[in-house]
Formats: sequence, C-alpha cells, structure tokens
Amino acid sequence: MTELSSNGVVAYDVADGIAWVKYNRPEKRNAQSPTLNRDMMEVIDALEYRDDVGVLVLTGEGEAFCAGMDLKEYFRDTEAQGLGGTRRAQREAYGWWRRLRWYQKPTIAMVNGWCFGGAYGPLFSCDLAFAAEEAQFGLSEINWGILPGGGATKVAVELMPFRKAMYHAMMGENIDGKTAAEWGLVNEAHPLTALKERVTAVAKALLKKNPVALKATKDAVRRVSILPYDEAEDYLIRAQEAANSYDNEGRKEGIRQFIDEKSYKPGLGVYDKSRQSA
Repeated sequence: MTELSSNGVVAYDVADGIAWVKYNRPEKRNAQSPTLNRDMMEVIDALEYRDDVGVLVLTGEGEAFCAGMDLKEYFRDTEAQGLGGTRRAQREAYGWWRRLRWYQKPTIAMVNGWCFGGAYGPLFSCDLAFAAEEAQFGLSEINWGILPGGGATKVAVELMPFRKAMYHAMMGENIDGKTAAEWGLVNEAHPLTALKERVTAVAKALLKKNPVALKATKDAVRRVSILPYDEAEDYLIRAQEAANSYDNEGRKEGIRQFIDEKSYKPGLGVYDKSRQSA
C-alpha cells in the first residue's frame, strides 16, 4: 500500500523488506523544492529503524528520477527571503542527503529517467546506483550561469575520472545511462523495462546479509576513501572491533557454518543469518 508524506510530494511503500521511496512531483520532473526536501527527511527518518525495512530504494515517479533543484521555489523564492531563507533551504536539502549517506540500512538509487544537478547529491548518498539506459544525466548549471553547487561538483570528481568530470561540468552536455555507467556515476545501466527487476535482485541479495556487517562496511568504504593507508588500516581494525562487540554472534555463526558445517563458501554465497542466535 502506497503512503504519502505530509505534503504528498514523496510516496513510499514497503514490500518484502524493501522500502520503495519515490520523488512524487512528476509534473515538475521531481525537482527538489524546500517542501520536498522537508518531506524526504520525514520519510527516510520514519523508515530508518522499521523492523520490516532492510533496504531503501530511491527512485522517481513518472519519467524523471529528479531534475535537480526547483529553480523557482528553491532559488528565486528562497532568495527573496534573504540570506536566512537561502541558508534554511540549503540545510533542508543537504541535511537529508547527509542523513542518507550514513543511513542505517543499505540504500540504492534507481535512476529511471532525468537526473540533473542537485539530484547528484542523493545519487552519491545512496550506496549503490543503477540507471535506465534511456536515463539522462547532466550538470546543466553552466548553461544558466552558475557552477554545479550543492556538492554536485564534488560528486562528479568523486565518481568520475578527472577529465570526464571536468568535461561534464564545463560543457553542460547530457549523457545517457550507458555512458553514466561507463564513467562511474552508476554501477550499471539496464533497459528501463528491466531496471526494477535488477534493482530488486540486488536488494534481495543485500537482505540476506548480516545488517551489522553491512552498516559497518558501507561506513568503512566512505571513511577510508579520504584516509591515508595507515590511518585507514587503523580505522578498519577499530571498526571491526566495534562491529564484533555489537554483533559478535553473527560473525561466529558465519565462521561456524563455513568451518564446521561446510554449508556455504564465502566467495560463492552467504551464511544463513536466520540460524543466528540472538
């Protein structure tokens, strides 16, 4: 059963452990307005610790994933409120992107269509990303006289090779989903008709894994990317110790099934976490 956020601009439903969260402004190509940003925080907050949610998928209603920031509501209307209005709108947008980057559950961006500018924030915030081959990606800010702000330039440099990022930001040209996968913006691209099936398969695979280990892993990947090797090594040792102290039985059960039962091979499958003692 689909539910709506307070202002109806975010829709979501939960089925088989997967929360499907949709931008719900199809008439605006799901552009992010201050209202949408507030509602998105409300929804991801409500879903984060629900027992029936193991994976969150972010996508868009209609033909777009998200066309970036609403130029009228996010820029012109908030600028009319002075610096305070602008800063408030920024906090609301960057706030839920930041929250999503460190979310308790694995997250997947399912880019079903247009993905522009400000949409790169939540795209990067999700742990994994899959796109329709027909999707269109773009940093169009240069075409209307600003730089790709809101973290978009950082996202381009984080995910793409330097020359690709520079070209993408300076030229303002669109690329399709297949090119986005080749350049590193997303993990994979598939025909739109097959996109949800692939994302569902990935989500179901994640649901079989130890949730404590998943959270520690996704945090570790983000943290160590900016650390020198020695500091990263130390962080990972401490992170493993912390995860063990929180869920040592899960680790022991995985090792037991592999060594004692020989019921699975870590390189070929996952241990049965349903048999783990509390």
